[in-house]
Amino acid sequence: MKIIHEIQEEGGKVHSFKSFCGGLVAPEFDNNPWNYKFTWNPRNVVLAGQGGASCFIEENQYKYIPYRRLFKRLDHMKLNGYGDFEGYANRDSLKYRAIYGLDDIPTIYRGTLRRPGYSTAWSKMIDLGLTDDNYQMEFSEKLTPRQFLNAFLHYDPSKTIEVKLAEFLGTEEKEMYLRFEWLGFFEDTNPMGISNASPAQLLQEILVRKLSLAAGDKDMLVMYHDFMYHLNGETFRIESHMVNIGEDQTYTSMSNTVGLPVAICAKMILTGKITAKGVQMPLAKEIYEPILAELAELGISFKEKKTRLT
Repeated sequence: MKIIHEIQEEGGKVHSFKSFCGGLVAPEFDNNPWNYKFTWNPRNVVLAGQGGASCFIEENQYKYIPYRRLFKRLDHMKLNGYGDFEGYANRDSLKYRAIYGLDDIPTIYRGTLRRPGYSTAWSKMIDLGLTDDNYQMEFSEKLTPRQFLNAFLHYDPSKTIEVKLAEFLGTEEKEMYLRFEWLGFFEDTNPMGISNASPAQLLQEILVRKLSLAAGDKDMLVMYHDFMYHLNGETFRIESHMVNIGEDQTYTSMSNTVGLPVAICAKMILTGKITAKGVQMPLAKEIYEPILAELAELGISFKEKKTRLT
């Protein structure tokens, strides 16, 4: 809202707003082939995108991405000092037009950030059926990760599960195969022990075993905004990004960036600096300016870059 208001006060008109955010692992603790560790509710990660088609608008054309294709349509970006990222669409972007006062904007898009390669491999999880939460598997408490995986591969008594998975992924997808192997899908000695479980619940158990933050790990929150606007016959672009590293496993970046703004608002209410009644969003200057200022003092701030395009 700060950037949108600044553009409007200058006399500009926002043409495009794209926003991406991701909870990831800090680079120095990124030590697995998925380049990811849980910093949020694992179940939400497993079920991401299953609430219906993700929708957005681009150059006045409405776009819809069904779940089965969600992790195959990606945006790519690089942040100096932090490397490459990819983003996939995050649910309904259209409802944010009214929230931000951009009802007639030609392009608005919200996305989730991951490291390159994650989404393509996750899409294979979807293709296999491992993320399905709509039914329960027979004798699920007795299934090992290997048996769980094999339940979704074709029957062939002459081929190993390793060969069948390689054929499903594609014989050239060695890196993707290694991601599945690293998660422990071929292990056959440790039943997951969850009765009446859906595939998604069993997949979550496998992932939590391998992708949880280890002792001493720190997480990383990355947010990236891309604005295009017109002013006096010229087109400008503003890129704004924030990268924050967690303090430890209690004061993670995810908990800080979610919790501190709420705490600052609560303090402002108690001290009489916020007098608005009812449920409020931080869309007004008198709310977001002091929040951003105090967050900056706490090490959470954005860097902005403005470019003239035409």
